[in-house]
Amino acid sequence: MSTHGHVWWTELMTSDIDRAVRFYESVMGWEAIKVSRDDPNRPPQPGERSYTVFRKDGQGVCGVFKMEGPEFTGVPDYWFTYISVDSVDTACAKIQASGGQILRPPHDMPYIGRIAVVMDPEGAVIGIGTPVVPELG
Repeated sequence: MSTHGHVWWTELMTSDIDRAVRFYESVMGWEAIKVSRDDPNRPPQPGERSYTVFRKDGQGVCGVFKMEGPEFTGVPDYWFTYISVDSVDTACAKIQASGGQILRPPHDMPYIGRIAVVMDPEGAVIGIGTPVVPELG
């Protein structure tokens, strides 16, 4: 599990995943792997929504999220980072009490954890999350 207050995950938000894959594979030496959005431990089934993960030396480096839909019209590609917190709900309460805002309320992402999108009092936007800890056994 990621430590409270440390960078947990980052995603490239893009409207053209294929272009991004070509660029980052060439420049960074990353390998792009498509996984199921429902279960990132397996490849997507035909017709199932997928998520692209960049890997280096077999380890996940970051993700790639496809921006599609009217809410993304005119939005340029950008990188978005998530910070690990012990409790998303507690952190959101502290953020609001400290003058920040909750842009996307806490919600659970299967296989990922509990996440929220927040804004600090100066307007900087970031994701926070409490990662899922895989059961041992």
